[in-house]
Parts: sequence; structure tokens; C-alpha cells
Amino acid sequence: MSDETNPEGITPILWDIHATHPEMVAPLREKLAEVVDPEIGLNVIQLGLIRKVSVAEEALKVHVILTTPFCPYGPAMLEMIKQKAEEGAGLPATVELGFDPWDFSMMEDPGAIDWGMYT
Repeated sequence: MSDETNPEGITPILWDIHATHPEMVAPLREKLAEVVDPEIGLNVIQLGLIRKVSVAEEALKVHVILTTPFCPYGPAMLEMIKQKAEEGAGLPATVELGFDPWDFSMMEDPGAIDWGMYT
């Protein structure tokens, strides 16, 4: 997984499928963007919570982290990520929860969040 910055300041996360199954990237990102963290109001793509996506043995494997290990919406979000991943890829999916700490640098577009700190 590597990051590549474009001129708009957005840093898309590159998954394994970018190289192995590039035709899956756009529909998968579109469906996963429907999963919104209800406390923050941004989707899992914007937040950079989908860290790895690969295909093995005709199944999708999605590695996810949460913004906090005690996220009360975590179980529901993980189930929705699985559902949307299967819709977007057209393959069965497994979701693996990672415990890497999340921080703002993982966001695709750090400017998308408004914490109301500078009003």
C-alpha cells in the first residue's frame, strides 16, 4: 500500500487491487463511500479507514481500522463495509479489523473535516 498525492491535496490510498484488479477500484470505492461514520459525518473512504483491499481465491479481503478502538458504531460499520464491499466488487468479502491507531494523516482529504475549531 502506498500513497500518491494529486493536485487537489487528496491522498488516495492505493490498495493491492489497484494493481491486480483495477476494474474493481472505482465501483468498490463508490459503494464503500456509502458507509458513513455517524459521529464524524464522513465516509470510510474520506477517513482512510479502508487500509488494504486484496483478492484471493475469488474473495475480497478488506482490512479496516476504526477512528477509535472503542467506537460504539464499530460493529454496525464493519457489517455495512462487508455488505457494500460485496456489492461493489461482486465477490464475497471478509472484513478484517486492524488495531493500528488512526490519525488525521490517514485521511484522503484532511480538509474535508471541520471540527469547528477555527470559527
